Order: sequence, then C-alpha cells, then structure tokens
Amino acid sequence: MVTFLLRRVLQSVVVLLLVTVITWGLLRMIPGNVAVAVMGPGAYRSPGAIKVFDADYGFNLPWYRQYLLWLGNLLRGNLGYSWNSGQSVASLLATALPRTILLVGPAVLLALAVAIPMGVIQAIRRHEPTDHILTVLSVIFYSTPAFLIAIAAINLFAVKLPVFPILAPQVEGLALFTNFYGLILPVCCLSVGIIGLFSRYMRSSVLDNLAEDYVRTARAKGASQRRVLMRHVLRNSLTTIATLLGLSLPVVFGGALVIEAAFSYQGMGWLFYHAAAAQDYPVLLGFTVVGAVMTVAGSLLADIAYVVLDPRVRYAEPV
Repeated sequence: MVTFLLRRVLQSVVVLLLVTVITWGLLRMIPGNVAVAVMGPGAYRSPGAIKVFDADYGFNLPWYRQYLLWLGNLLRGNLGYSWNSGQSVASLLATALPRTILLVGPAVLLALAVAIPMGVIQAIRRHEPTDHILTVLSVIFYSTPAFLIAIAAINLFAVKLPVFPILAPQVEGLALFTNFYGLILPVCCLSVGIIGLFSRYMRSSVLDNLAEDYVRTARAKGASQRRVLMRHVLRNSLTTIATLLGLSLPVVFGGALVIEAAFSYQGMGWLFYHAAAAQDYPVLLGFTVVGAVMTVAGSLLADIAYVVLDPRVRYAEPV
C-alpha cells in the first residue's frame, strides 16, 4: 500500500508538470498582444510602452526561459500578480477557492444523498415503472446543460415564484455562512447533473453485485433483502462511486463555472471567466495549477477509497 501511494504521488508530480507545460504553451498561442490586452488599444500608439511591458514581464526572453522563470517562481509559491488588478494571484485564489468549495461541497453531498438511494431503487426494481421513470429523470438531469438548468431555476424559483434570491450572496469570508440561504438554488442547480451521472453508475454497480455468488449464498442462508443490500451489496457498489467521484472533479468544477456566472457568484469560475476575457495569464495559470492539483488529489483519494471500501483489491507491484 505504501509503495503504491509513493508511486502514485510520483506519477501525480509528472502529470502536474505536464499540465503546466501544456497550459503555459497554449496560453502563449492565444492570438493578440498581451500588452495591448492589459493597457488597452492605445498601446499601439506607444511602441516604447509595449517594449517596457514585455521587458518587465519577460516577454522579450526566449519561450523556454519564460517558462523556466515562471516554473521557478511557482516552486517557491509565487504565482505572480494579476495584470489587471495588481493583486497577487495567490490572494485572489485564496479568496475565490473557499467560495467555490462552499458551492461544490454541498452540491456533491446533496448529489450523493439523492443518487445513491436512487440507483439502488432502480436496481432492485429493474424493468418496473419506477425504474423507467427514474432512468428518464437521470438521463434528463445528466444531458441538460448547466446554464439551461440555472436559467430555468432562476425563472421559476426566483422570478415567478420568488422563493430564492436571483443573485448568490455577494458577501466575503465567514459572512457567507450567515447568507447560505442564497446559495441553496445554485447548489441545487449544480447537483442536478451530478445526480444524473452518479445514479446511472450506482444502478449498474448494484445490478452487477446482485448477480454475484456471495449474494446468492447470503440469500440461501436466509438473509433478508435489506440485510443483503446493506451489508453486502451497498458497500461493494460504492467503490464505483468513489472512483467516479475522484475522476469527475474537473466536470463538477466546470459546471460550477457556469453556475457561478449565472448567479454572479464570485468564486473560481467567476475569476477564471474574467481573467480569460482580459488575457490575464498569471491568473489563468494559477487557476490551472490549482485545478490540476485538486484533480490529481481527487484521483489519488479515489484510489485510496477503492482499497478501503473493497479489501479484496490489492495493487500488485510492477514486474
């Protein structure tokens, strides 16, 4: 187990390094002049100002030296400074990331609380009307774009039936917890797609486990349906959800970006959107690094959860 974890950590470091190389290169390939994007169209009338800007930020250096300079700062914990606001990227991310976690965390927990029982019910009532209805709902949930869900929810629950506010809380820090009522609608909108995804996988996993020999043996010994489901099937079925949860973090954060834009919620998605519109490279790179770290960490935690939930799993050493 320890050897496996060390190997996975080393693999994660390589993945993160490749992510920084690819992202840095793609951002440099974006059409347009960075100095003009930051200083405005008037910069074209002042070539000297463009040269000064390029010298200050290292754009006059060869591309590989620019990357190594940025990577060296990154390893020292320096993500640079926003070209638009002048704030450090670390401080911007430190402000936005907790807000996104406060949105994504409850959405994932709500999705799990709904999707797991939903998948189990579909499996034990396979080919019955209940299964068909829940299957249709899960497909609709999963296939509907996040922005359409947000627009429909705002129109129904904030305009026609003014139950929730149109905008998410605009306060900072711990004050978000006292205004959590305003986050209920964004959290529900974000969880809809996750419910559709997780419930389908949970249904398939439960069906696979119900066909296993240990289930037939438990039933032959007189175990009740409830005992078989809770003691044997459910735990083994959760391994699929644990793996899926770790691997779906990028998708969840992608949906959070849309939800944050729809509800004007100033989290990571809102920060990324405005940085992309302004070609604020330091913020975009910082966002990508944080997203990559969270994705790799989620994948690693999923592997650990897989071993914990299913003791039969053993990771063999490479030959």
